[in-house]
Amino acid sequence: MSADGVGGPMSNRLVLPAVLLLATLGVAACSSGGASAPSASASPSAVSPSLTPSPTVGAIAHPTGADEIVLRYEDMGGFTPPEWQAARLPYFTLYGDGRVVFQQTTAEMPPREDNVFVGSPLRTALLSEDQVQELLEYALTDGGLAIARADYPNAMIADAPTAVFTINAANDSKTVSVMALGMESQPGPDTVVLKKLATLGERLRDFDQGGTLPSEQYLAPAYRGVILEQQGIQGVQVRDWPWVDIQPSDFTLPPDPNALQQGTRTLMPEEAAAVGVQGFENGIMSGVYLRAPDGKTYSLVIRPLLPDETK
Repeated sequence: MSADGVGGPMSNRLVLPAVLLLATLGVAACSSGGASAPSASASPSAVSPSLTPSPTVGAIAHPTGADEIVLRYEDMGGFTPPEWQAARLPYFTLYGDGRVVFQQTTAEMPPREDNVFVGSPLRTALLSEDQVQELLEYALTDGGLAIARADYPNAMIADAPTAVFTINAANDSKTVSVMALGMESQPGPDTVVLKKLATLGERLRDFDQGGTLPSEQYLAPAYRGVILEQQGIQGVQVRDWPWVDIQPSDFTLPPDPNALQQGTRTLMPEEAAAVGVQGFENGIMSGVYLRAPDGKTYSLVIRPLLPDETK
């Protein structure tokens, strides 16, 4: 599956010195130039490998483009406010050139005094082709994606999010959706594959094993700003509109009048920073309330754009 658009260039690149073992996604440092591999505890060495996609990949064929999704895990839906839905990011994405972008979900995120919450730290690293092959084999076999069907509804739980796995490998593209992943209460014909998928989800949600694997901060080339008009706001801080040359009318509303009228606009990093929220690079999840020049109050969330996204 080829994603639409081409993301901006990455300013930080790092080779992840860890081979993903099939059973545990454990750590073993990768070798270079035929030298013996250092131990997993060795200090990572920053290198600048060529990111030109190779026409030859491993046994499991996959796209090689820097903006092409090979493996992704994310949540959709669920009983959450519209601001959280708009700001939600995938837990993990592997791209064709070996780049991974993932949330460091184990990092402790204390609440802010102004009730503005930012997302989990967004990290990036670069896998070798051998590491990509290890990960794809794990996802397809032990992770259950090779045998999973497209949809696993759950009639017993109505408000839980749906886990969505996307894989484009082995000459096949597949999306697997599981509502309330890991919450099934009764065994059934799908128990085996659901357990596999739940284990895969746990691995990808903690890809760097609690921050113990080397990675760098992901700095998005641009951000998606989403505003929603609010009325009757009480008990929250309302900030001044942060931009001179951006107006609420510059945020595009959906053409469907029955859709939630959230306006969207692509923001450059300096425009996102102007909101004045520390940690905005990871996304602003809960909404910042802004008093706009048109006299209305809007909530704003900011979502980093990933390499396969342009707006």
